[in-house]
Amino acid sequence: MPWKGEKNAYKIWLSEVILQQTRVEQGLAYYNKFIEVYPNIQLLAAAKDEEVFKLWEGLGYYSRCRNLLHTAREITRKFDAIFPTKYEDIIKLKGIGSYTAAAIASFAYNQPYAVLDGNVFRVLSRVFAIDIAIDSNDGKKYFTSLSQELLDHKNPALYNQAIMDLGATTCKPQQPLCDACPLQKLCKAYSLNTIAKYPFKEKKNTILTRWFYYLVIEHNNKILIKQRTEKDIWQHLHEFYLVETQEKEDISKQVIQKWVKKEIGLNKFLLKSVSKEQQQKLTHRTIKGNFIELELLSHTEFKDHFWIDKKDIHKYSFPRFIHSYFENNQTIY
Repeated sequence: MPWKGEKNAYKIWLSEVILQQTRVEQGLAYYNKFIEVYPNIQLLAAAKDEEVFKLWEGLGYYSRCRNLLHTAREITRKFDAIFPTKYEDIIKLKGIGSYTAAAIASFAYNQPYAVLDGNVFRVLSRVFAIDIAIDSNDGKKYFTSLSQELLDHKNPALYNQAIMDLGATTCKPQQPLCDACPLQKLCKAYSLNTIAKYPFKEKKNTILTRWFYYLVIEHNNKILIKQRTEKDIWQHLHEFYLVETQEKEDISKQVIQKWVKKEIGLNKFLLKSVSKEQQQKLTHRTIKGNFIELELLSHTEFKDHFWIDKKDIHKYSFPRFIHSYFENNQTIY
């Protein structure tokens, strides 16, 4: 990976933000795009929000993108576009927690701060057979103290990279390569045959289902969209006219006609098509729904929405759920 062995704090920070909640294979392409377009923090700080969100499009967890812009601008303003070198200053930046701050401090400046990501949690919990939930307050304090105690203070960057790589490639969540592990003789979980037990969490995520029905409204080669401004998923991204319901809806032609009249007061329109049901899984919820394509017979203005030329739709950033509709426009009728 291009960030392995990287000493540039900006590039390390960018890679860590992108890789949060993202597979390395997917994150790599986005990292390369960002470095190409914004090779330094000054260019990122000066960029327009919409341009950065468009580049981030499809990566998800858009609060990371908002924090990225905020922090780039704060560093440019407060530190003259030079990434701070002190851990105490780094961890105060928006969107940077203890793990990312330790990664930047150790990899960029070789400072003695231990990283503690999912891979490190897994290695330590298995090697020492630690019966403390990693997502509990006690667990976080215990593992933080232990990881700092074990850190090679002379070579913190090398040590941190090594233990992270060990967790990623050998001490894997499923089917770990214990026979190839250099810590096998020290590993209590291996000797007790309890590898699968570690690490464990005390909390289980409750997955909620939200039903999104998008009215894709067109007229004279223009299409209606809005920007999501609420503090909710996909903030600052764009979407079509949304009807959200508590339960799955019957989307027959008759129901759509009554529905559109009730929701937006339209009596005359052409129903072009209805997409097949689509789904996107997020961390704490699943989004399901359909896209209902409508052609208006006359121009109408809508509150909080605006018309754009259909040919310009690629200039706006949309969530992955809507991109799936663009890419797989399969219809029911």
